[in-house]
Amino acid sequence: MRRLVSERRQDAARVIAIASGKGGVGKTNIAVNLGLILARQGRRTLLFDADLGLANVDILLGLIPRYSLKDVVGGERRLEEIIVCGPHGLLLVPGASGVQELADLAPPVRDRLIGELTSLAMGLDVILVDAGAGINRTVLSFAAAAGEAIVVAMPEPTSITDAYGLIKGLYRLNVTMHLLINRAGWTEGRQAADRLRGACQRFLQLDLPLLGIIPEDPRVGQAVRRQQPFCQAYPTCPAARALEEAAARLWGKGLPSNRGGGFWQRLSRLLGR
Repeated sequence: MRRLVSERRQDAARVIAIASGKGGVGKTNIAVNLGLILARQGRRTLLFDADLGLANVDILLGLIPRYSLKDVVGGERRLEEIIVCGPHGLLLVPGASGVQELADLAPPVRDRLIGELTSLAMGLDVILVDAGAGINRTVLSFAAAAGEAIVVAMPEPTSITDAYGLIKGLYRLNVTMHLLINRAGWTEGRQAADRLRGACQRFLQLDLPLLGIIPEDPRVGQAVRRQQPFCQAYPTCPAARALEEAAARLWGKGLPSNRGGGFWQRLSRLLGR
């Protein structure tokens, strides 16, 4: 990672958390493929696997990391030593399934990790944080520190209900949010988005922008079985095209006022409460 270190920039990376109200909605697959799209466009992109209960970003990328975040937490490796380079220069900080949550780390360990992440961020354009599923403290803290989040949901009623619960939590933390409906036909996806956006408008007075609707696509499952991102394995499939359009909308939006420069410091304060 010497090249990355030597090319430090003075501006901060844009940090976007990707979260969902419940598991099984394809959140990690969205994070991996969105990261690949941004990297392919020439943006220096880091994917941080912060789903510490079920870390599997490396599996979807077909990578076998020698080390993981667990080695950094244990003091055995520095952060830059565990980073893996994926397709198109996409960088990955591998998570570790079952490692204790960052909220439970001793302050010296947490502060050291935050310091290394802060230094690393200065060489990047964007950091995507796979923040996990649910409404627990760690997920909310990552999204609040980023200041910007993509909420991934499916059209099923349970997914919509759980997504609304997550949105309420993020709304209280002043997080800028985007909605992405995954694995849905256009009509049912639009209906689900309208229901969720209507509830946000009625009860929260929140205008939740719809980033896109990713269609149900058999190529996605085939790519997962091949341990390849679907945007790489089948770049012209409907899901890949829809996610590319969503990425264009995302990058065309103005940056939230809560810039990424202090992301790791804010995260440290939130987790240290």
